[in-house]
Amino acid sequence: MDVFQTYQSSVGAIGALALLMFIQIVAADVVGIRNKHVPGSAIPSDHNNLLFRVSRTVANTNESVGVFILALSFAALSGAEASIVGYGAWGFVVSRILYAFFYYSNLQTLRSISFVFILLSVAVLLGAGASSWL
Repeated sequence: MDVFQTYQSSVGAIGALALLMFIQIVAADVVGIRNKHVPGSAIPSDHNNLLFRVSRTVANTNESVGVFILALSFAALSGAEASIVGYGAWGFVVSRILYAFFYYSNLQTLRSISFVFILLSVAVLLGAGASSWL
């Protein structure tokens, strides 16, 4: 069994997530430059400040990507159903995209709802992997 071919959709989701992370870093840098932010200096905690929101978006993605990669790896290496793993992986990526959009737009309730879907997507991956062991 060729893991990369079997889980091709999930591999695509990893690429899409990498692109999203790249875009988030560029967005944070551009906003920082436009605000004349001194690199390395603290950003005041203020949800009305776009620089704060874009930097928190990067940080939050960085905080959650590890568990996503571990859950995805666990599911794939456990031989979980490829379509379920793909749905979980793409659910995570699409929810992260929406999370970023809602955070940039300062739509706090929608941001929180999208974060719930991020968590559910990871749970799907963990459940798919675990079901292969039962």
